[in-house]
Amino acid sequence: MLTGVPKARARAPPDASIRKIRNTICFIRLPEVGSVSTATPQRETFLPGMHPEQLAQILELLHQPGTNDRTAVPRYFLSGADPGEQVEIPAEVHQVLHQVVEAMRQGLAVTVVPQTMVLTTQQAADLLGVSRPTLIKLLGDEHIPYERIGTHRRIQLRDLLTYREQRRAAQYAALAATSSPIDDEDDAETVLAGLRQARKVIAQRRRGHAG
Repeated sequence: MLTGVPKARARAPPDASIRKIRNTICFIRLPEVGSVSTATPQRETFLPGMHPEQLAQILELLHQPGTNDRTAVPRYFLSGADPGEQVEIPAEVHQVLHQVVEAMRQGLAVTVVPQTMVLTTQQAADLLGVSRPTLIKLLGDEHIPYERIGTHRRIQLRDLLTYREQRRAAQYAALAATSSPIDDEDDAETVLAGLRQARKVIAQRRRGHAG
């Protein structure tokens, strides 16, 4: 178990700490009885276990660059309880830590859902929030790369996430193109009508993109 809270701060547990060394993050691991589990990760939900102020302190440290050189890529390190036990954290792991701490600071639970790197068409459809026939059409129209294994289609998770980000950007662009400044003197019905029209345009463009 990897546990960390700010060192020498109010309300911090006395047996754990996070310390900053040369602008890097170091998580101090508490001794734990038992070996590391090798079981397949399962979907699991975690509740905030610290005071929001403590989580805010950790988040502030995560925001800080790992070097004083503003042109260099930030670097962060995970430290164990034993001297010299240290490993650099990849950017993806640091991003996960940042998002988890930010969510918990807001009082939210965090659910970890392990996902394979290669998806079936049903898994891909579920991830996009569309039906399987719609996903099949997107594949047929070459909006998303895929490969065939026998009679089955398989989609790389990275390709699917790329498509999802592109679709999201297009939706935001459509919303920006159809939205108009809201006048403080406009009545509620006028504002709601404008929002409904913007959503309608986005839905039409989405169907056109899928078709």
